[in-house]
Amino acid sequence: MFGRLTAVDRVDLAVEPGEIVGLIGPNGAGKSTLINVITGIEPPTAGSVVFDGQRLDGLRPAAIARLGVARTFQIAQPFRHMTVRQNVAVPALFRGRSAPRVSHALREADAILETVGLGPKRDFPAHALTTPDLRRLELAKALALRPRLVLLDEVMAGLTPAEVNEAMELLRRLHGDGLTLLVVEHVLRAVMGLCHRVVVLHYGRKIAEGPPARVTEDPAVIAAYVGTRAATR
Repeated sequence: MFGRLTAVDRVDLAVEPGEIVGLIGPNGAGKSTLINVITGIEPPTAGSVVFDGQRLDGLRPAAIARLGVARTFQIAQPFRHMTVRQNVAVPALFRGRSAPRVSHALREADAILETVGLGPKRDFPAHALTTPDLRRLELAKALALRPRLVLLDEVMAGLTPAEVNEAMELLRRLHGDGLTLLVVEHVLRAVMGLCHRVVVLHYGRKIAEGPPARVTEDPAVIAAYVGTRAATR
C-alpha cells in the first residue's frame, strides 16, 4: 500500500518452472509494483512471496537476486560512464558464492553480450547506446546473475516492429536454454506470440488468467482496456 492506495490487492500469481507467463493490464494496473514486491524493492504489507519453497518477502533485493530471481527495469539503469562490457561484469561479480574473478567476469560478459546482440558494442560507454540497445543491456545484466527466473519489465517498449521480432526470438532462445520468464508487456503481439499463460491486472487486482487467446477475448479485459461503454457496443 502507498498511503491509502492499494497498488497490488490480493494478487495470487504462480509461475511454474519452464513457463513464459505474461503480465498485462492498463497503465497504473500495478504490474511494475508487483515486480518490485517480488524483487524486494517494495515490501508487501500483507501476504507472502515464495520462490522455490523459500520466502522472499523481507529479504533485500541483492539477496533475492542471489537466490536466482533477476529483473530488468522499465527505465534502463546502466552505469552510464562504464563500458557496456563492464556493466555486465558488475552483476557477475556480486552474484554470491559463484561470483568469478574480474578477468573471468569480463569473459562472461563478452559471452552474454554476444548472446543478446551487443558484442560489437562491448567497449561503448553505456550512455552512447540507443533505446533498443539499452533494453538489451538490461537483459544482459540480468543474465549475468545466472538466474532461474527473469522478470522482464516492458523490454519491448519503444521498439520498432522489426526490433520486437528480434526481441521475441531472443527470449525464445533464452527460454529454450532453461530460463523461466515473467513478461510485463504492453506489446500484445509479443504477449500473444511468446506466453503460455497470461495474467491481467486492473486497479491492482487480478481480473483474468489463462491462455493468451482466451484472455484477450474476456469481456472484463476488454472493458479494462477500452472502457465499459466501448466494450458493450
